Amino acid sequence: QNRTNAKLNELPDNLINAWVATEDVRFYKHNGVDIRSTLRVLVKTILLFDRSSGGGNTITQKMAKNLFGRANHSFLTIPVAKIKEIIIARRIEKLYSKEEILQLYLNTVSFGENTYGIETASLLFFNKQPSELKIEESAVLVGLLKANTSYNPRTNKQAALMRRNTVLSQMCKYGYLDKNRLDSL
Repeated sequence: QNRTNAKLNELPDNLINAWVATEDVRFYKHNGVDIRSTLRVLVKTILLFDRSSGGGNTITQKMAKNLFGRANHSFLTIPVAKIKEIIIARRIEKLYSKEEILQLYLNTVSFGENTYGIETASLLFFNKQPSELKIEESAVLVGLLKANTSYNPRTNKQAALMRRNTVLSQMCKYGYLDKNRLDSL
């Protein structure tokens, strides 16, 4: 795979903040499973058939899924896979610090175009090291994590811009960015 590893201390705070605000706002408060998000998904998605309620996976659960994948054998595949991901996420949280989890995830996640890891993605999309990323560039890369083909800034500029703005809005919503800075970006 096209990947290089970056150390967490080489990454700008705005990248980490954008990622946490967008992907798992309670990342620093849970132990691998966000009960609130899981209950929301159970009620809204399963009982009320509201597919717009979002996912319930934490960053750690997403990492477990990325590391071990999912088999597709029957209609029970997803519930069984989710249970496995929960178990693995809990184990990961016992073994690694939050910072180590962030570093591992950002070095293994796909950014599309056969690009894995934040350093390779930063070089591919912005021709710079992650430590040099501006806040809006960080938001573009975080936006790619939702759907790396749909939000690819090289092939779908308008969608990438809209997703970037969503990431910046999430940062403002959760206190990582003030309203004036958001408006200026």
